Amino acid sequence: MTQRFLRVWVLLGLVLVWQLLAMLLESRSLPAPSAVLETLWQALFQGELLFHLGATLGRIAVSFTLAMLIGVALGILMGSRPLWNNWLDVLLILGLNIPALVTIILCYIWLGLGEVAAILAVTINKIPTVVVAIREGARAIDQDLLQVAQVYRLSRWQTFRKVYLPQLYPYLFGAARNGLALIWKIVLVVELLGRSNGVGFQLGNYFHFFDITGILAYTLAFVLIILTLETLLLRPLEQRVNRWRA
Repeated sequence: MTQRFLRVWVLLGLVLVWQLLAMLLESRSLPAPSAVLETLWQALFQGELLFHLGATLGRIAVSFTLAMLIGVALGILMGSRPLWNNWLDVLLILGLNIPALVTIILCYIWLGLGEVAAILAVTINKIPTVVVAIREGARAIDQDLLQVAQVYRLSRWQTFRKVYLPQLYPYLFGAARNGLALIWKIVLVVELLGRSNGVGFQLGNYFHFFDITGILAYTLAFVLIILTLETLLLRPLEQRVNRWRA
């Protein structure tokens, strides 16, 4: 609870500094928090905010799920099988270093300006980071615990679910948290370049009209959603699955 209050105070302090700077500068380039909140409320009341947020969150959910499923499978494979690691390591290095913008442009050129290309571009950009995290977790698995599972004659599924997977939880949540932070940024670029809805599309429209207030309003809305997911979902779930370590 103390940690939550500390976060609230930090956010309030940030808003206060923002308000003071807006009052001192009196510039259109830095609107006051009250003006941003007013724009946010108008967009929410008119329905366009929920529409564009829904489109963006849908793309994030699909891309995040695909990237985690594929990345976890490849990470476990590379971390537990040296031969597979040797074969796939070069591809992993390439995936980590190819700019996200290049992947997005190529997907749009090859597949057209559609949802499949957008989601595929985001997924491809996220998979390598998941693989790296999970591979390190798979390498750190305690082999003694696996031998204990064999002594007690646990099935492969029981061994994986009760012995192997719990040791991967810190790496899984690390990959999920970093992935969520990365994916929503890439999704905005994808929407900016080739979609007709979503937060990224709206930010592009506001940019063309130099509407700083609109840009900050949509950014604030999205940041609030991410903070809510982190506070109400990711952290409680992480604490719950890691209780066995206490």
